[in-house]
Amino acid sequence: MRTFDYARAASPAQAFSTASGEGQRFYLAGGTTLLDLVKLDVMQPQQLVDINHLALKQVESLPDGRLRIGALVSNTDLARHPLVQQRYPVLSEAILAGASTQLRNKATTAGNVMQRVRCPYFRDGISACNKRQPGSGCAAIGGMNRSVHAVLGTSDHCIATHPSDMCVGMAAIGGQVTVQGANGSRDIPFADFHLLPGDTPQRETALAAHELITHVTLDAPLAGGRSSFSSCATVPLTSLPWRPVQ
Repeated sequence: MRTFDYARAASPAQAFSTASGEGQRFYLAGGTTLLDLVKLDVMQPQQLVDINHLALKQVESLPDGRLRIGALVSNTDLARHPLVQQRYPVLSEAILAGASTQLRNKATTAGNVMQRVRCPYFRDGISACNKRQPGSGCAAIGGMNRSVHAVLGTSDHCIATHPSDMCVGMAAIGGQVTVQGANGSRDIPFADFHLLPGDTPQRETALAAHELITHVTLDAPLAGGRSSFSSCATVPLTSLPWRPVQ
């Protein structure tokens, strides 16, 4: 693993300011994806900005019936929160369907939203991959395991699928992602946050450079509505490096 600098932020503004320097700089929360990719040399940070001490660990009901989730709420706490289980069972079930208890205890809401793909060609550091090295090609298209990649939303440049079960639940519910950046705070509709690969698969989200996710706000549940989460897989979801049909 390459050496990198470490900084600890005391506020969202300080985190953004610190991450806005030169070179590759990333926010560190649970680290369940980021640290794996750093060890694999897929991501090569000059600095990691630790945001674990920010006051972003609350789940609160808003007067209009929406639910605001802090970026650092763990997946376990979110899935087990009474308001989530009562109002948004699809979200609770989606989170509990994937990963292990240990990972859910560390993984955060924002980190889950920001997951990188689990395509083996992206992670091996050698194969052609337009996400990792734009313009190099997509080894997955002609690869041996085409059946484990995306069915919809692909392009001639990338066929990887986003790995988050949680995001499937949130997309079904609807809501917005609140981020802080150079121009203050702004809201991005959840449906617009993740980008299709098109001809720029290296750009995965609608975030501007170094913007920091502070909250995810879910739409109020429909009166009388019901929801549930289901996946089709031939092996346990906790052992899959890719996502099944959901």
